[in-house]
Amino acid sequence: MSSRKQLSDLQIAILRVLWRDGEASVAAMQEALRGDDRELAHTTVATLLTRLEARGIVRRRTEGRQFVYSPIVGEDEVRRSMVSALTDRLFAGDPSALVHHLIDEGAIDAEELARLKRLLASKQRKQGGGRDA
Repeated sequence: MSSRKQLSDLQIAILRVLWRDGEASVAAMQEALRGDDRELAHTTVATLLTRLEARGIVRRRTEGRQFVYSPIVGEDEVRRSMVSALTDRLFAGDPSALVHHLIDEGAIDAEELARLKRLLASKQRKQGGGRDA
């Protein structure tokens, strides 16, 4: 598990804009984030993007007199890494303990539970497992 994918809420918000738009300048990013009840300085956004670039999460190119950033790392990879870290830290690396917690806390309704059962059955078939799901 790569620690380079552990991100703050603001870094995730920046990446969501890049995943949605494909690329953005610092000014465009600042404007896009303004809708999240944030008033970020241009320098703050630029610093965050520079740090993400240094970590190999985004890349930049020059367009005129400004930098334009685009994501290198996809949303699925970030999600996988962050969920893995959460599972490691809070559930001693046991994904079934995470799922058990979500079910016990009522975060999964009956419709979602049925969908998860289908997903588990499909995964089990792909792995050539039995019918214990």
